[in-house]
Amino acid sequence: MVYPPGMSSSRSSLRIGAAIGIGYLIGTFPTASIVARRASGGTVDLRQAGTGNPGTANALGVLGAKAGAMVLVGDVGKGALACALGGVVGGPAGAQLAGTAAVAGHCYPVWNGFDGGKGVATSVGQCLATFPAYFPIDAAVAVATASSARWKQRAFAATAVASVCWFVGAVVWWRRGWPNLWGPAPSGYLPISAGLSTVMIMKRFLDAQS
Repeated sequence: MVYPPGMSSSRSSLRIGAAIGIGYLIGTFPTASIVARRASGGTVDLRQAGTGNPGTANALGVLGAKAGAMVLVGDVGKGALACALGGVVGGPAGAQLAGTAAVAGHCYPVWNGFDGGKGVATSVGQCLATFPAYFPIDAAVAVATASSARWKQRAFAATAVASVCWFVGAVVWWRRGWPNLWGPAPSGYLPISAGLSTVMIMKRFLDAQS
């Protein structure tokens, strides 16, 4: 890794560590719980209702389109905000890793016994901020997964395929040095962060099916 002038490797590592911590905390923000409380007057807990998943699809099925849209926007926003702040604190590497940390925070929030959502929408925000060249495909997956419970198998298949494409695309962009619109210049951190987020998302889907 090339460090900015005047910045030692230890200082850079501390900044990246701080970016990861910030990203994780942002990811733990309970978007679905807050939306459900406001939409139902405190009578609905998405962890107990419907599929029990605190995410867009369950909010849509239990509380309707407006609540589902609010959860989707909020969770996408978490991923994008984590990357933006991670970039400020830790540079391009901090942006990439903070996005993955936000997905981890959403999937495994410390405040809820490490039992959270699937992380798809948060990864969409991560992709929007750090890999906008791939974002149209990632956004399509978010829409596909925001469906009723009867489409769960289809949502898993769509997410699995698109997640693999996300990782492969990240490798290709990094190796070829292709433009990345407003995102950080592709580096090895791009496929690393995409791969780690993909693993967590797939595990959450498999956990839900077991």
